[in-house]
Amino acid sequence: MTGMIDGFGRKIDYLRISVTDRCNFRCHYCMPEKQTFLPHRDLLDYQEIALLANRFIAHGVRKIRLTGGEPLVRRDIDILIRELGKHVHAGRLDELTLTTNGSRLEQFAPILAEAGVRRINVSIDSLNIDVFRQITRGGQLEQVLAGVAAAKANNIVVKINMVALKGQNQSDLLPMAEYCATNDFDLAIIETMPLGDGVVGRQDCYIAIDDFIAPLRSAYDLQPLPYRSAGPARYWNVAPLGLRLGLITPMSHNFCDDCNRLRLTTDGKIFMCLGSEMHVDFRQAIREQGLDAVDRLLQKALRLKPERHDFERQMIQPDLRLARHMNATGG
Repeated sequence: MTGMIDGFGRKIDYLRISVTDRCNFRCHYCMPEKQTFLPHRDLLDYQEIALLANRFIAHGVRKIRLTGGEPLVRRDIDILIRELGKHVHAGRLDELTLTTNGSRLEQFAPILAEAGVRRINVSIDSLNIDVFRQITRGGQLEQVLAGVAAAKANNIVVKINMVALKGQNQSDLLPMAEYCATNDFDLAIIETMPLGDGVVGRQDCYIAIDDFIAPLRSAYDLQPLPYRSAGPARYWNVAPLGLRLGLITPMSHNFCDDCNRLRLTTDGKIFMCLGSEMHVDFRQAIREQGLDAVDRLLQKALRLKPERHDFERQMIQPDLRLARHMNATGG
């Protein structure tokens, strides 16, 4: 089949699949401490996810990322990982990967490697035990670092995701950069985004990437790199540290011009943009109408995909912010 092109001429070849909205952490920039999750009957089962993935692959998706919530907390997630891994082994997918908080990574690293997962993103916002526990509302850093070590031992390339939080983890950037360089991990710094009802201190937490990485620029030489992944990061070499640094700037430097992705939520909705409520609902189609209906909805999704998000205006006008939390869409 021909590839997918949206209304602005962008090639769509990347699908992010949220397999659950649940998470065993409660990172304060992601969701409220007391969060209500979807009932299990509303979630796509693994067979439904696999069928939808098959259709997207048939239409030109070459990369799938599993997200959440925390994808590794969903019961029997290894079933889906192995099923999607068959596409990697058969050459139908260039990459199967996931974003995880790392808490269950020590157990799952061998399963991921066996399924053909060659690289993953692990979210760690601080290497300070107390700061990490505060940001995650109780997460155990030692458990996460053990998971990262297990991934490395299974030859899985690791990128560390660090959310820039004003006044909370700025002093942790240099230790994180040195940790990543020592272990040959990439480091991605991500600006906070105005998503979610009940997420406290959103505006107070925000800091532009350029300000957040100022200590790194003072200590090292940052040189732009031509390297690109499938995501929105722009990469820099941090010399002489030998670190590859990715900067993800949804707020300060818009990156929508070459957006190549769609997001499938755990309850079967396709969101065309993280910063928009526009979506199409695949759950009824996959359960009641068949694959032809799925294909028609997919074409509708491409037509509805917006040119860009509006996070900048949403940050300064709280009444415009999306009620949907990050864990509901998959980042």
